[in-house]
Amino acid sequence: MKTPYRQMRSICLATLVAAVPFVFEHCARNPVTGKRQVALISEEQEIAMGKEADPAIIAQYGLYENQALQAFINEKGKQMAAISHRPGLDYQFRIVDSDILNAFAVPGGYVYFTRGIMAAFNNEAEFAGVLGHEIGHITARHSVSQQSKQVLGQIGLIGGMILSPTIAQMGQEASQGLGLLFLKFGRDAERESDRLGVEYSTKIGYDASEMAGFFNTLQRQSQASGAEELPNFMSTHPNPGERNTTVAQLAKEWKTKAPQASYKVGRNEYLRRIDGIVYGEDPRGGYMESGVFYHPVMKFQLPAPQGWRYANSPQAVQWAEPNGQAMMMLTLGQGTSPQQAAQAMVQQYQLQVVESREVQVAGLPALAVVADQQQQQQGAAIRTLSYLIQYNGAVYHLLGASSAAGFNNFAALFQNQMQGFRPLTNAAKLNKQPEKVHVKTAASAMTLQAALQQQRVPQNRLEEMAILNGMKLTDRLDAGMMYKVVQ
Repeated sequence: MKTPYRQMRSICLATLVAAVPFVFEHCARNPVTGKRQVALISEEQEIAMGKEADPAIIAQYGLYENQALQAFINEKGKQMAAISHRPGLDYQFRIVDSDILNAFAVPGGYVYFTRGIMAAFNNEAEFAGVLGHEIGHITARHSVSQQSKQVLGQIGLIGGMILSPTIAQMGQEASQGLGLLFLKFGRDAERESDRLGVEYSTKIGYDASEMAGFFNTLQRQSQASGAEELPNFMSTHPNPGERNTTVAQLAKEWKTKAPQASYKVGRNEYLRRIDGIVYGEDPRGGYMESGVFYHPVMKFQLPAPQGWRYANSPQAVQWAEPNGQAMMMLTLGQGTSPQQAAQAMVQQYQLQVVESREVQVAGLPALAVVADQQQQQQGAAIRTLSYLIQYNGAVYHLLGASSAAGFNNFAALFQNQMQGFRPLTNAAKLNKQPEKVHVKTAASAMTLQAALQQQRVPQNRLEEMAILNGMKLTDRLDAGMMYKVVQ
């Protein structure tokens, strides 16, 4: 697709007379701007892309099990979509079960918020502004434009940082749809979506100036976490300070364009909605603690490579070497025995077996397999080490991969980690409960810090709670004012 697209783009830009009919066949009017733009993807194809991506995204993250919140985002999303520039699309709105602070949209009308970002909002107006921003990406066809410019590419296993596209195939349960999740828009597209977020949220009666303040909360959260945990929402967006000023001005202008008696903020209503929302990693889906991954439902534990980046989803637990030179993954194997699972693995990943031997791990029957995967494109082969361990009625597939040339640098580490797989029997680890956001009410006027200390929030988490509340520790709470704590 690259060569034909580049040819077409040059034709569009040069407006060659002989190609005018071809250009207008592939240049469509943008629903927001009204201007013509290169669009190799029709609306029918765009809708089909979203339908294909949606189940992959849900499979990767899972839906957050809170029907009231799911109904809330769907209600507000449908209301906003109805006054958008593309009201005819069949929009779908989901809250996915991830603690990462993110919201994203894919072509065709699919919008996703993580429970992490839902916990970070402090009123309905903030939520509505970001919802309008994501709908804006769809109405302005930003995803389609990026697709036409061929910037999607392969995603890798952890946000596209693994060394080879072929390794990404090993996470193929979700790879088809998740490329859209990691699509980065340019700053002009982000500014346009900010403008649309202000417009759409104002039109359904919310105070869009609240959206501006939320950018500062995201920036503080990004700085506190080292920015690694906030993949897309901050990475290509304009500077939060700039956005705050711009969005505040846009909100003021739209209030004159769509005058109402009042504009809703909805602080208390929103806080009541998220009271009890899971905060951070949910132990039921597995969790990392002191360099060990524990899964209390499946009742196993596994040491993790020290210093490697980590991602957990319903399909797989993944670790990536910081420089992208190697990765490890744990999934469920296919079959009822290590041998059956090995056969399925070889077929699924198109591997060439180098050696295979029966082993035991913690007294459990297992099969160790070294195999190669040749890249379809030019490049060095990938070498993998797999341990297929039979435990508790299932076969667990532990896979380590690197380039064949660098495999010896990681082989011992792969083997040591995989041989550390153990049944989990520690009651404290098995019974670990998730942290949740709890909404409290200030009994009297006091600072946020004083209120948090009354709730026995540890000293080292005071700033974290201040960010969660979108406030500074020195800000004052009025008597009867609600605020969030994590317990």
